[in-house]
Amino acid sequence: MSTIVDFVTVSTAGLESSPVAEALAGLRANEARYITNKYGTPFTVSTPDEDPETLRWVTGILHDERSIDIESPALEISGFEADGIRFGYVFYASGLAVNVMYTLAEGGKRAVGFKLSLGMDVPAELSAFKFARQRSKLAGEIRGSYFVIKGEH
Repeated sequence: MSTIVDFVTVSTAGLESSPVAEALAGLRANEARYITNKYGTPFTVSTPDEDPETLRWVTGILHDERSIDIESPALEISGFEADGIRFGYVFYASGLAVNVMYTLAEGGKRAVGFKLSLGMDVPAELSAFKFARQRSKLAGEIRGSYFVIKGEH
């Protein structure tokens, strides 16, 4: 069953098995605030069993574009379209959040973003990336990186 993420009252519900559950919940709330404010749509999450298509889409892009296979189990998934953009988010037990922004129109912007929760190390599969730091009231410090998608997905 899909759950709307409340970014006013941050909750670890659905993320309890993560060793950095509180920081990951703040990161998820930060993403929910961004999507809700920018696109006017509530940010909903589901379990991997409830949304296997979005999980396959995101993991397929990672594998096909950069041969990246995330070792950590996925805890929550969010997949939706807004303003001609297909979005896919995966929140992993390690504290990693992966998001895909894929403009549906030909020639539009398409990218994969990685965000690391406060307290987690950079996963070995992402060691080639440089991570910039940003502050967030909801998530504390977030380290992020990205790459541009070149292929069709």
